[in-house]
Amino acid sequence: MPLHPAAPEDLPGLVAAYAQTVRAVIDLGRSCSDSDFRKDTACPGWTVKDQIAHVVGVEQWLAGSALPRVKVPDYAHVRTDLDRVTEAMIELRRPMIGSKVVDELDGVLAMRMRQLGDPELTLDTEIKGPFGPGPAGEVLRTRIVDIWTHEQDMRHALGRPGDLDAPGAAVFMDVLFASLPKLVARNAGIEPGNVVIFDVTGPVLGRAGVRVEVGEGGKPLGTPLFTGSVHEHPEDEQITSITLSTDAIARRAAGRGDLEDIHFTVHGDESVARRVLKGLTFTH
Repeated sequence: MPLHPAAPEDLPGLVAAYAQTVRAVIDLGRSCSDSDFRKDTACPGWTVKDQIAHVVGVEQWLAGSALPRVKVPDYAHVRTDLDRVTEAMIELRRPMIGSKVVDELDGVLAMRMRQLGDPELTLDTEIKGPFGPGPAGEVLRTRIVDIWTHEQDMRHALGRPGDLDAPGAAVFMDVLFASLPKLVARNAGIEPGNVVIFDVTGPVLGRAGVRVEVGEGGKPLGTPLFTGSVHEHPEDEQITSITLSTDAIARRAAGRGDLEDIHFTVHGDESVARRVLKGLTFTH
């Protein structure tokens, strides 16, 4: 079942989704009091202001700025070299008041929109991405997923739900659905002979499924269902269906909280469902 609303696939649609998602972070920041900026979020060690600073830092670097040279304390949530680079962008802005960080993001967005508005840019044009150069379409999808995830972190911390049917939400779900075969078979380690179906009840509606088969070297291999291809259904297949909302599946896909923090229903093998939901993380 296609996602509804559908994720944009063309360059103007992706640029618009990117702009809307960043603007949503800015608008949330504009509504924050000093105490709001200090509220902890589901990202370990990060406050609402830190989430905004993270978006500022990455987008500023993608716009062409140098990485900040700042000493990062040995925070418990900083475990890798990449964590330390990311944290430096936030550490640089920790002395700043929240409204100034929001102002900075507003300016960075204008800069990025000028770059992304280049008439020569296409979906396949190679541009700077957070993990190295890549096609503009893929870089935009990656940035939309990350920024929308942090927008939702802010919304949960502030108690201001929203944008669960926005273009950024649709892009997040589209990327997640494309990742499900690997997440189910490899991350969750679900055995061959199992079929896992996700029914997402909205606001972004969608249905996706994965059949786990025996792959190369005997390793589990996930193959997508509902692609229109004909496939015989063995009688001994174990089918497990998981029904949950856009918010619930997005929180699991971002590794936020525990299973007890979300509502979901299962038809089939409860243990398979729980293993899948625990192994669903594909972004942070």
